[in-house]
Amino acid sequence: MDILYLLIPLSAVLVLAIIGLFGWALHRGQFDDLEREGERILQHEVNAIDDDQAPVTGDQKQSALS
Repeated sequence: MDILYLLIPLSAVLVLAIIGLFGWALHRGQFDDLEREGERILQHEVNAIDDDQAPVTGDQKQSALS
């Protein structure tokens, strides 16, 4: 019976945390456009190359080695 004094407040805190996380996700727009995110994975898209991942040219090879 004593364990209920721990479990009831703990479950209430857990429920409030879950509701808070769900509210945060709604506020941040996580559920705004579910259809587009489902279709985005099926579309072929060329990934942009960042500056630090750009292909190395002949001039850059020499400066990188020296």
